Amino acid sequence: MISSRLKEILSQIKEAEISYHREPGSVLLLAVSKTKPSADIALAYQAGQRHFGENYCQEALIKQRELGAFAITWHFIGPIQSNKTKAIACHFDWVHSVDSLAIAQRLSKQRPANLTPLNVCLQINMSNELSKSGISLDEFPELCEQVAALPNIKLRGVMTIPAPEDDFEKQRQPYKKLCEAINQLDRFKLDTLSFGMSGDLVAAIAEGSTIVRVGSALFGARN
Repeated sequence: MISSRLKEILSQIKEAEISYHREPGSVLLLAVSKTKPSADIALAYQAGQRHFGENYCQEALIKQRELGAFAITWHFIGPIQSNKTKAIACHFDWVHSVDSLAIAQRLSKQRPANLTPLNVCLQINMSNELSKSGISLDEFPELCEQVAALPNIKLRGVMTIPAPEDDFEKQRQPYKKLCEAINQLDRFKLDTLSFGMSGDLVAAIAEGSTIVRVGSALFGARN
């Protein structure tokens, strides 16, 4: 079932790339595997999926040990507690949810020297929801400057989770606004737009997303 769902999602991504004149293969599927057992991740891996996103550090570390034989690219996509930055810096390839200079500094300092720089995205709170992490668009340029200057991490782009909308055009609006802000900061050469989930995947691709994060549509309802 996971294999067939994966094919359906990849087909949906491909169709959206064609419809909105995106380069074929320019949108990466990130399988959100939080709360799911290692066995499910193994099934998705065997079906061809390589990038997996986790929200909870301790849960992810257990899975990483259990799946050590697989060449998985691990993404941390949840809120970051300061006491977890060392584990995240040591055991992940990507972090999508950096929302302060202090967290970025800790990740930079704690990234092992024998590893490649940690790929980092800044989380933007486009809907100004108190329940969600992230900085405002007004804070974005300054944090870009600060994080881009740090060693051992590489600022790649942004991540956002806007308020859910059913209307397609309303789904596109926050992504369009974010892309306009990024275009004004072209000196940073940001190449990663991590936005779009199961419910607004097509709208996100239409506005330039390079990583879409899909969980329940691939693995079923959250445990």
